[in-house]
Amino acid sequence: MCGITGIFDTRGTRPVELAVLQRMNDSQHHRGPDEGSLHIEPGVGFGHRRLSIIDVATGQQPLFNEDGSVVVVFNGEIYNYQDLIPELQALGHTFHTKSDTECIVHAWEEWGDQCVQRFRGMFAFALWDRNRRTFFMARDRLGVKPMYYAVLDDGTLLFGSELKSLMAYNAQGGGLERDIDPLAIEEYFALGYVAEPRTIFRQAKKLSPGHMLAIRRGEAVGQPREYWDVNFTLNNPMSTEDACSELVHRLKESVKLRLIAEVPLGAFLSGGVDSSAVVQAMAGLSDGPVNTCSIAFDDPKFNESEFAQRVAARYRTNHRVEMVQSDDFDLIDTLARLYDEPYADSSAIPTYRVCQLARKHVTVALSGDGGDETFGGYRRYRMHLMEERLRSTLPAGIRQPLFGVLGRLYPKADWAPRMLRAKTTFEGMARSSVEAYFHSVSILRGSMRDQLFSPALKRQLAGYSAQEVFDNHADRARTDDPLALIQYLDLKTYLVGDINTKVDRASMAHSLEVREPLMDHPLVEWLATLPSTLKVRGQEGKFLLKQAMEPHLPGEVLYRPKMGFSVPLARWFRGPLRQRVQDAVLGERLAATGWFNRPYLEHLVGAHQSGASDYSAALWTLLMFEAFLRNVVDAPVSGCAPSRVEAVPA
Repeated sequence: MCGITGIFDTRGTRPVELAVLQRMNDSQHHRGPDEGSLHIEPGVGFGHRRLSIIDVATGQQPLFNEDGSVVVVFNGEIYNYQDLIPELQALGHTFHTKSDTECIVHAWEEWGDQCVQRFRGMFAFALWDRNRRTFFMARDRLGVKPMYYAVLDDGTLLFGSELKSLMAYNAQGGGLERDIDPLAIEEYFALGYVAEPRTIFRQAKKLSPGHMLAIRRGEAVGQPREYWDVNFTLNNPMSTEDACSELVHRLKESVKLRLIAEVPLGAFLSGGVDSSAVVQAMAGLSDGPVNTCSIAFDDPKFNESEFAQRVAARYRTNHRVEMVQSDDFDLIDTLARLYDEPYADSSAIPTYRVCQLARKHVTVALSGDGGDETFGGYRRYRMHLMEERLRSTLPAGIRQPLFGVLGRLYPKADWAPRMLRAKTTFEGMARSSVEAYFHSVSILRGSMRDQLFSPALKRQLAGYSAQEVFDNHADRARTDDPLALIQYLDLKTYLVGDINTKVDRASMAHSLEVREPLMDHPLVEWLATLPSTLKVRGQEGKFLLKQAMEPHLPGEVLYRPKMGFSVPLARWFRGPLRQRVQDAVLGERLAATGWFNRPYLEHLVGAHQSGASDYSAALWTLLMFEAFLRNVVDAPVSGCAPSRVEAVPA
């Protein structure tokens, strides 16, 4: 697990400035505090920050093939590297290390860009092949590891694990412009993140999951190409009993692959089904007790540590719990600097804290991330399926006007029990399936964004809606199954833009590697063949996973209501953060952008703080956007510790 960055001259062999590459690399020091190295040759500069996990003694990067003509920098883990090494050796390749990184250069030599098809793991890497005059980069199938890049006006390509490394570039020809993309603003206030492949800045992009980009020097830079997609065929006739048995086998295999490390290893244990399933698999594969950790909140409404303790006791883990105060909101500016882009998932706070706790005891931690998306765990899935049944029984000519009126007239009952909060359902019923799902997951719904954005910003948007992100993915989903469709949408949007981003930045802030067994791509592909009734049955989500885990986990862990990993925003904004919200949302920095409607900002603050409405999600989104402007757009990027340098003469 590392941080990578680099510079590539797509047009020629202009020299790379050592100080510039050094600054880019050192901006990501937190991702790899063990070592920093650079490689420079005409028109190419690669940087690497190392967190030593596998082949600690000899796995330094940048790493080369036998004759030094191919160089790679790599972030992540190739879990099947021990199978690939003898295969590549049999084909005539010589290995000088025992690292998974060296598999990449030899696999590239042997299979070219199809090498990515052979890799099982989480990865983002870039390589330069001097003989083929080709630069190549790729990102793993589910977007666990990040990759940012930008092609500047002079043909210089920049890449990095985090956007801050691109912002650290400032050479004689200029640098990355911090010019905010208005379309990214629309996506952020709808989704809480900027969706792939866009970034908050016009010049920079994210390499989308399951994509690769090859550039031959002197030729035009093309578009990334997709090498993998998940196909929901739902055509596997397995019985529930057989599917449970197969799932237990596949989960055990996935966990086993992720136990390879030369450093202390453990797991997050939240007390939910997903992390508990991972821990029970680890316990069956480990010689000694598993190291587990969780955090407890002093507010019982947000505390699920007792359930984690039950699983820990059952499997006799070395369990560590740390209490977090419910008023733990001092991380706002830290998170803004960490994420580089505006990011509005408030669970980033407890995620940061649990990573901080884990790093005190281990260097690698397994998590249960991805389980909700792949097994069908979100409550919104069940709500959507209910709406779909109603949607299918009423013709659009009746449904749209009827529910459109009800949606407009029904009050927004934040104070009411969930069963009485029908406004969102009515609004969704007036829409198509994809529109309804987008509406349900939006932080600020379309009507709210319309009131929030100023006329100037609306002109820049020119009618663009973040709905297009979902529409574009839905067009490629190749399924008409209601559950499979929204699972596909979440795999392409929420899992990547929210969950994976949150965990990557929070873990790497503490130099902790997190591995996700439930995002093993063969497991995801297999689950996509199973009928949706094995995922959501009636009002039970994660049906198959829970059935498979019944012999292994307590019933109160499997079948308790989902709690989530959240913080008390509504109370914060009416109490200890009351003044800070007013200062940020109604202050000069947001006003200076000219993008927001001041009367509506005043309405959001006033209505929430008076208790008339719960606008906590909208206010947090605004608060984090303001923090991004102050801490990222307005702030310089500084370097850290020096890196080792290798150079190839011109």
